[in-house]
Amino acid sequence: MRNRDSIRSFGLDWTRMGAAPGIAGSRRPEVEGVFLCVQPEDADWFVRFNNTGGPVDVWAVDGIELDQLRGAPEGYRYFPGSIGPQQLLLVRRDLPPRCNGSEP
Repeated sequence: MRNRDSIRSFGLDWTRMGAAPGIAGSRRPEVEGVFLCVQPEDADWFVRFNNTGGPVDVWAVDGIELDQLRGAPEGYRYFPGSIGPQQLLLVRRDLPPRCNGSEP
């Protein structure tokens, strides 16, 4: 949520990670890219996992193919680059944290 204006202007760009922590509470990028969910239930899991200290948004991404994704050491998938704002649609906003960083 705190990055919404930046995302609308610059898209999802791992090099622009700033004041707001990542979904797992990290202060710096875990990979050189953007984590993406393939299935809707994966996005729900990340929303429940939210360890940012505040509400989060869910964005839909257009124009990325499954074969463009890479696997991170933790088993999640990411796109190795940035994703422009023209490829994004805000689909859910201001979702509150539901746990304290422990497994949901």
